[in-house]
Amino acid sequence: MTKGTLHVETLTAIDVHVHVEQDAHGHFSLDQELMDASAKYFKSGEDRAPRLGAIAERYRSLNMAAVVFTVDATIATGHVAISSEEIAQEAQDFADVLIPFGSVDPHEGTAALDKARHLVEDCGVRGFKFHPSLQDFRPNAPEYFQLYELLQDLAVPTIFHTGQTGIGANLPGGRGIKLAVSDPLLLDEVAATFPGLTIVLAHAGMPWYENALAVATHKSNVFIDLSGWSPKYLPAPLVRAASSYMSHKVLFGSDFPVITPERWLRDFEGLEIADEVRTRILKENAVRVLGL
Repeated sequence: MTKGTLHVETLTAIDVHVHVEQDAHGHFSLDQELMDASAKYFKSGEDRAPRLGAIAERYRSLNMAAVVFTVDATIATGHVAISSEEIAQEAQDFADVLIPFGSVDPHEGTAALDKARHLVEDCGVRGFKFHPSLQDFRPNAPEYFQLYELLQDLAVPTIFHTGQTGIGANLPGGRGIKLAVSDPLLLDEVAATFPGLTIVLAHAGMPWYENALAVATHKSNVFIDLSGWSPKYLPAPLVRAASSYMSHKVLFGSDFPVITPERWLRDFEGLEIADEVRTRILKENAVRVLGL
């Protein structure tokens, strides 16, 4: 593989869910209390927040590509976000393995629209990540529809955190982070209103996986990623759906660094899934969703 060029045909897999939690300046994506709570929840090791170069080297060694992003929750958390622009710029040095997504704070209104357009047209981001719980917004609220319309016009996919989150876990009141806004069913209205917008429901909406399956089954523009959970803990109905009628709609995601791709893939091997379905989940579906 030539460094600087993404050769899809030679990759073994594409991980669509990889967090950048420390930038080149040593700034972290979350404040220390939230970082510590997340690390405890996931029982993370010492390398809790590798920088982008280390992420690239890891995935290059695995002959895999990774969709990388941060989450801009500046207004909700009061913690200045890592720059999506800098992630996109630095990712150009690792274009053989990294696919940069951007993040905008939905609360910024018109400024979020301008930033999203800039990230796509000037910085080369390939999609966007949203986290309703961390960013503290209800994704089906009409005030965010202008942003979705823009992303639909720009023809870039979106990944929405859905379901439980380890951020704020076991803190009093969960540090004010609300789980209900990450119910995947809230994105049904978004998918219906913007049929040209590709939506990936991260973490399969766990524990609300039935809602995620319902939306993804009904809406052709909605997909699911299996990040954030070891495959051995996925409920049997979700595994059956992924291996049968939903096999063209399910994507591999690890949630690195809280879950390593090596661990995820090792546990994935233990599932009873046909080889052709395994290939779809690990790479082919992502190639289609990402337009590679």
